[in-house]
Amino acid sequence: MKTQDPQDLQGPDTKLRAPAVWALILTGVASFMAALDNLVVTTALPAIREDLGGKLEDLEWTVNAYTLTFAVLLMFGAALGDRFGRRRLFTLGLAIFTGASAAAALSPGIDALIAARAVQGVGAAIMMPLTLTLLTAAVPAARRGMALGIYGAVTGLAVASGPLIGGSLTEHISWQWIFWLNVPIGLVLIPLARLRLAESAAPGARLDVPGTLLISGGLFGIVYALVNANSEGWTSAPVLTGLIVGAALVGGFIHHGFNNANPMLPMRLFRNRGFLGINLASLLMFLGMFGSIFLLSQFLQGVAGYSPTQAGLRMLPWTGMPMIVAPFAGILSDRIGGRPVVAAGLAFQALGLGWFAAILTADVSYAAQLPPLILSGIGMALYFAPAANVLMSTVAPADQGKASGTNNALREVGGALGVAVLASVFSAQGGYESPQAFTDGTIPALWIGAGAVALAAALALLLPGKAKPSRTVAAPAALPDKVPAAS
Repeated sequence: MKTQDPQDLQGPDTKLRAPAVWALILTGVASFMAALDNLVVTTALPAIREDLGGKLEDLEWTVNAYTLTFAVLLMFGAALGDRFGRRRLFTLGLAIFTGASAAAALSPGIDALIAARAVQGVGAAIMMPLTLTLLTAAVPAARRGMALGIYGAVTGLAVASGPLIGGSLTEHISWQWIFWLNVPIGLVLIPLARLRLAESAAPGARLDVPGTLLISGGLFGIVYALVNANSEGWTSAPVLTGLIVGAALVGGFIHHGFNNANPMLPMRLFRNRGFLGINLASLLMFLGMFGSIFLLSQFLQGVAGYSPTQAGLRMLPWTGMPMIVAPFAGILSDRIGGRPVVAAGLAFQALGLGWFAAILTADVSYAAQLPPLILSGIGMALYFAPAANVLMSTVAPADQGKASGTNNALREVGGALGVAVLASVFSAQGGYESPQAFTDGTIPALWIGAGAVALAAALALLLPGKAKPSRTVAAPAALPDKVPAAS
């Protein structure tokens, strides 16, 4: 019996290889679709505005109806997967997302488009938090850093190709095709997910309906107030009501998380400085990055005069860098730890946005824009891959579903707040009246975005350092900065 030990050592790797590959492909493509729909709309916004009409607030809601429902239901989606089966709910989320994409393509007006985008967000909220959980469960721990690096690169590819795909489809076919694109992909993924992914669940998982209602109402109120502040006034009744009631409901959600026996987000997780640091950094990173892309994609078309495709191509040095750098960043984080890689990436992103704000004029050349675009792209790439691995290493396996849902939710909250806050600054300082007015509004908004990402870089220092080897004869005295962390 003992003679099969060598085979036993290799057997698990062999058996896990095919399921791990399928899990990486299926979760990666699903993540690609969900992330793509965060950004694919940005270069299509001028065409949507021309075709369906609408003010700046309507354009914000075209983006935020997706990001907000995505954000507020992500943790509930993770809990549904834990309770009823992750593969089953992943497949259901895919189906909802695919159907809502078709509805968005068929929208006769801006209100119908916003409604379809909200339903898309529901599907993504069920599907997306389960991607990391399914992938983590399928990949051996020794290979998880590389797998999550590839997963991060796929997410980066979606960020990279979003403006370009949106611009190309809008210019050469119609803006509706940014949504039709999801339909055949979804129809292929649904049966493959049922056949190739292993089912799993968390025994005894409970749904937290009160917590879901508290955080959903709270975030909606805050984002509604930010989006409408400039048009209705900061002291108007709807804006003040949204801010006050929204903040109160978020406070109630935090209290609920501390005191309820089975909250959707146990606040105890935030006692881990790594979990706290990576989640706050993620929220601020997406606030600065996503809000800036919302404005810069319109600047390239409305002010610089590029076509949608040309605008998407010119954003590639920023959005496309993760395709090249993210896999190497994942491997690097395995060797030296996630903290220095994530912190450096956020610092580069902040410097890039600040550089862009410093040189932006109505007639700025593309050659002047290129260095900050490249620097921002390197920063984004260094952040994406290690962030997922750092997150999953801060919690126990039983909490990974909630951790994934929390991190994705805070990213989307950051994106929604980024569009709302930066567009609010833009409206207060400029507008669509002329190229100069648009530039005047964009510059201070970019400085706000740069400041948010710089704060994220500082928070990344809360992350634990690389764990010490578990088996050593004598721990090296020359590594005082290494803090033990879960791996």
